Amino acid sequence: MHPRPSPIAAALYTLRDLEVDVIIMHGPAGCCFRTGRLLEDEGIRVITTAMSENDFIFGATEKLAQTIKEVYDTFHPKNIGIVGTCASMIIGENMRKVAKEADIDANIIVVETHGGFDSGDNTAGAILALKAAQKAEIITQDEVERQTEMLQKATELEKTRGMAKGEYIQPDYGDNKVKVAQKIINTLNENKKVSIVLNAKKETSYLFADIMTIPWTKYYPENMPVFIANTDESIGLPYIKHHAETVNKSVDKKIDYITGGLDEYPVTGLNAEKELNNLNSDLTIILGVPHAVDVTKVPGETIAVTDGPRLVKPLRDMGFGNVVTELDAHSKTLGAKTIVESEFAETLRGLLE
Repeated sequence: MHPRPSPIAAALYTLRDLEVDVIIMHGPAGCCFRTGRLLEDEGIRVITTAMSENDFIFGATEKLAQTIKEVYDTFHPKNIGIVGTCASMIIGENMRKVAKEADIDANIIVVETHGGFDSGDNTAGAILALKAAQKAEIITQDEVERQTEMLQKATELEKTRGMAKGEYIQPDYGDNKVKVAQKIINTLNENKKVSIVLNAKKETSYLFADIMTIPWTKYYPENMPVFIANTDESIGLPYIKHHAETVNKSVDKKIDYITGGLDEYPVTGLNAEKELNNLNSDLTIILGVPHAVDVTKVPGETIAVTDGPRLVKPLRDMGFGNVVTELDAHSKTLGAKTIVESEFAETLRGLLE
């Protein structure tokens, strides 16, 4: 009942992960405006065919053909993504035919999606983009199947535990960061065991991992927190692997337990659960996508750190003792190449100094 990310936006982000040079949105100039602008900050050219009312009636294949030519002449890209919108897909624009007839020396990945595609789940757009990339021989069928499974599990996770459960969820900005940060410090000061779990999605790891860059080895050399993270450097597209490498190099100490890759966040929570059961910590902080971890199976007190005000209530309902929000994590980390400051981590630093 409340707005959620669309298949169009997910297709755009997936093309970003595939490292295309230019994305052409076949639709009105205002469609997915904010997503397009944010992607430009990453160095990707986002172009629109600027469909108008006339085009909704008579079609705009000529506009698309002309835009493809202009894009090629201007940027000389190696890979071009073309993404449908509600306007172009509802009237049945044949984007594949136009792309084939363009006859340019570039790979063209055509993603025929719109805002209500499938059930309107954002992951449906990402899966379409992956399949289109495989047709363009950019990625293998095995990688498509692996990522499709992850995306389907992500949808299931949001519909069963997250903000896509169906009912309206009132935004909630979580608990006081100072009080929650003090709880972590008090636990360590009492010589109790603390575990910090990074279960983050792709580039958002740059913000959620900031808490792991605090010099814990300096403050608590005899009682350092345990680090668990989904930062396997061997899993995912090159763009995602690079994020994992950067996070692993930036944290205060070597990750104690690796649970999987940054695009495997729907299932890496299960691996984290197993490690947490063995550790039997007094306090556990779960960052990024905390609802992927069944908190009822985690010993001791728990803190969830999320980016979504609409995830606070579901996380409390799951049983998390405290919930902290990091607003605008996606927009803050889009285009990031290094660790991004987290408000919660900064609060901890202020109390520790």
